[in-house]
Amino acid sequence: MAWNTRATRTVYENRWIHVREDEVTGPHGDGIYGVVRMQHPAVFVIALDEADRVCLIELDRYTTGRSVEVPAGGSDGEDPLVAAQRELLEETGVTASDWESLGRMNALNGIADAPEHVFLARGLTMADATTSQREEGIDAVRWVPFADALRLIADGEITDGETIAALAFAGIRLRRFR
Repeated sequence: MAWNTRATRTVYENRWIHVREDEVTGPHGDGIYGVVRMQHPAVFVIALDEADRVCLIELDRYTTGRSVEVPAGGSDGEDPLVAAQRELLEETGVTASDWESLGRMNALNGIADAPEHVFLARGLTMADATTSQREEGIDAVRWVPFADALRLIADGEITDGETIAALAFAGIRLRRFR
């Protein structure tokens, strides 16, 4: 049985998200479904340097506390590649000469309409983003070997779902899974 939306109403909206409540009929009958729609797709960047190290950032998230993540952010209506390039520079002070799209994914697809794009960035050059990092709330930028990033997932230090998925995309592309 397909889902049927009988009615919908906006509950909340700002420049980043739109929250609606839908009256639906689905496989288990009638119900109410809350849906969060991101106003623009998000981007995630796996920045890999010549020493095979991945760039990670550390910050404090209001919702979950301390978090170790790959550079990421909203596209603000830009082309996803342009947004990825901007986010990498703002959050880490790094630019890249070689960009590759690794794929597309959906965040929290049980409650959200939140498309995301993952990119691999190589040919890295250090610029300066000290001011941007402070504005973004970034406490530290770390460079760890790719294999160590996977260990950080296994050890529970990286818990951000999108970072885990982005690293999986990169691991598949780079043939790093054994």
